[in-house]
Amino acid sequence: MSDIIFINGNVSYSITLDPGVWIFDDRKVDLLTYFEEERSNSDELEAYKKAVSAHWDREIREGALFPPVNKSISRFEKEKIIKGTFGIPLRPFLEHAMPGTDAQKVLLKTEINTYTLTMEEAMDAILGFSKEGKPLQDGPAHFYFGDGRNKTAPITHIRQLTVI
Repeated sequence: MSDIIFINGNVSYSITLDPGVWIFDDRKVDLLTYFEEERSNSDELEAYKKAVSAHWDREIREGALFPPVNKSISRFEKEKIIKGTFGIPLRPFLEHAMPGTDAQKVLLKTEINTYTLTMEEAMDAILGFSKEGKPLQDGPAHFYFGDGRNKTAPITHIRQLTVI
């Protein structure tokens, strides 16, 4: 079976997700600690705007001496990636698909079952994609509710998210 997840239905843009590349995404979260951490409900867009603004201000003051480069990964971070258990928030992907204004539910389809979620549950969800540094055997992704109520028994074999 393919390791691709589809987002389709009542969206402006159908999206194809490949969990194999999420290990390089800065939005990934450590699933071993994510549900125990205290999180603030800060707006990602607002944080991005502040970071870009600070970068722009620094360029104005100091000049653009070098082109931007990806931050190098320390040995500790490499070890963490090799042995880590990670997930990624589903919200950015659903937002980029641009659900219709009348969208209220999301059908989560697995190889075996279909689950009906509210839009809020889907937006707060985490998709697990790695366990102890390896791709999931019962993947390509696991679905975790944002409140962690299924953190020990996630929904597995995720194949498609259909917005209705």
